[in-house]
Amino acid sequence: SVAAGLHHSLSNIIYEQEGVYIHSSFGKANDQDSLISGTLRVLEKDSSSVVEWTQAPKERAHRGSERLNSYEAEWDMVNTVSFKKKPHTNGDAPSHRNGKSKWSFLFSLTDLKSIKQNKEGMGWSYLVFCLKDDVILPALHFHQGDSKLLIDSLEKYVVLCESAQDKRTLLVNCQNKSLSQSFENLLDEPAYGLIQKIKKDPYTATMVGFSKVTNYIFDSLRGSDPSAHQRPPSEMADFLSDAIPGLKINQQEEPGFEVITRIDLGERPVVQRREPVSLEEWTKNIDSEGRILNVDNMKQMIFRGGLSHALRKQAWKFLLGYFPWDSTKEERTELQKQKTDEYFRMKLQWKSVSEEQEKRNSRLRDYRSLIEKDVNRTDRTNKFYEGQDNPGLILLHDILMTYCMYDFDLGYVQGMSDLLSPVLYVMENEVDAFWCFASYMDQMHQNFEEQMQGMKTQLIQLSTLLRLLDSGFCSYLESQDSGYLYFCFRWLLIRFKREFSFLDILRLWEVMWTELPCKNFHLLLCCAILESEKQQIMEKHYGFNEILKHINELSMKIDVEDVLCKAEAISLQMVKCKELPQAVCEILGLQDSEVTTPDSDIGEDENVGMTSCPTSSFYSNSLPVLAASEARDDNPPEISVSPNVSRLTPA
Repeated sequence: SVAAGLHHSLSNIIYEQEGVYIHSSFGKANDQDSLISGTLRVLEKDSSSVVEWTQAPKERAHRGSERLNSYEAEWDMVNTVSFKKKPHTNGDAPSHRNGKSKWSFLFSLTDLKSIKQNKEGMGWSYLVFCLKDDVILPALHFHQGDSKLLIDSLEKYVVLCESAQDKRTLLVNCQNKSLSQSFENLLDEPAYGLIQKIKKDPYTATMVGFSKVTNYIFDSLRGSDPSAHQRPPSEMADFLSDAIPGLKINQQEEPGFEVITRIDLGERPVVQRREPVSLEEWTKNIDSEGRILNVDNMKQMIFRGGLSHALRKQAWKFLLGYFPWDSTKEERTELQKQKTDEYFRMKLQWKSVSEEQEKRNSRLRDYRSLIEKDVNRTDRTNKFYEGQDNPGLILLHDILMTYCMYDFDLGYVQGMSDLLSPVLYVMENEVDAFWCFASYMDQMHQNFEEQMQGMKTQLIQLSTLLRLLDSGFCSYLESQDSGYLYFCFRWLLIRFKREFSFLDILRLWEVMWTELPCKNFHLLLCCAILESEKQQIMEKHYGFNEILKHINELSMKIDVEDVLCKAEAISLQMVKCKELPQAVCEILGLQDSEVTTPDSDIGEDENVGMTSCPTSSFYSNSLPVLAASEARDDNPPEISVSPNVSRLTPA
């Protein structure tokens, strides 16, 4: 009809298939109306994606009628399917179209819960859409072709994975698949693509194009309803917290929240950085058997200045726990032999899997696919990863595949390649890089677990620290529905990997790996960055959208030495404070004491939850320092691949 044609001209048709039937009277062979022909479409409409089925004119419907095959009786689900008609007012759920057909329906993909399919090789392909509000639509039978193209089209907008209980059922936005999606470039996507991708895969949107999606989310939430333009921005925050599986924080239910009253933290000291630890300084601290002497002092020097690039290959193995600090050279040589054997045994496990075997192992197949996509997106800003067939890229792939054998339960989750690439760059050796990466993942494992409890805990802790430092700034963020600091998600997930240049991240990570000057120093780094941006955010009255955009655009613009100085100064300020909230002491791992200072004028009742945290021994040692602006070894020479080709060639 003309009306139908106009309706579809205003929509972007993604998929269209005629000859898709509803069998309205299953089992009644004499019923002439048992086969109802129609057209199934997936449409882009008003910045959202919808699925609709419309009945074909009767003269066309009769042309395609065929008898039901007896195979369908084997799928007992069809006999129990019921089209539960419920009232809907939002226009996205199933509805009758102008009374023309009681079977026609339309629904938004955001309402889709699961898809049930028939067995492969059993005649006509058919499937059933199940919606989130328990609406089960009639089975759709594909008399002309199959449903594969439809599934492929749907996967552009929603994540589908097999149900563990029934392989014929595809679940929508299942958490494990969502966590494992590879990085995608969202920067040039049209608006409808971006909004669907953040709904489909919040990790991708957060990691790559957080700032780009916010306006589109806002537009999608408002829709075309004029009254919606007055809706509070809290809907934006609610959508974002719902979009990231498991991340929504309930202050009343989560442990770690504590009412922080305003405390005088005292004057913040001025901190300067020293020059990077040189190879000569390192060598002077090694005894005749190869043991590292005065480990605490060495860690303090690394914390305050980092490492010269020539030293990183040795020192990182200790910082990451691959080599014990008290081991001798002979013990380390023996350990490397053992670890080499162990590594290649694991590598052999996946290398020896045939194509036929991999077809039957969906997890391994999915891991390989995700790894290959992520490796192809590796930062190519240094020669080590230049070129499509560069040995560094091949090793990156092999190490990540082997890690899936090492920790099969976790497998591969997007973001891991970001953590490995600097480690492999420094090590130049497949085995050493793997074990250093495995040690790093032991620290970071909680960031990649399905329930995301580790990410939630860090966001709560960061909020607690920021409130102590600047309650006014926290109140402003809360007024803009940004109080849970979701915009710091990427910082925490991959430890600032995408916020600093490749060489700066080497410096930042080695400083953090010293585990000085306190626990969770990375949270103080977040505080230091946010504190630097506070003035602009508040003076320009940034709202939810603008805050997300501003934080995202800080990438590659942050001075690593400046941030390290500020974060250390914050830690000093907190350690010297005589009365810190118990929650803060626990977050920073400071030893607490119930003793209050003699000159304190706080009454007994006001002392509840307040502790005295003595200064850490870290601050008792004086070390030579240089101003942050002085010369640093920040420009190590690019590593040439050819001289090390024997070590860079994958086994």
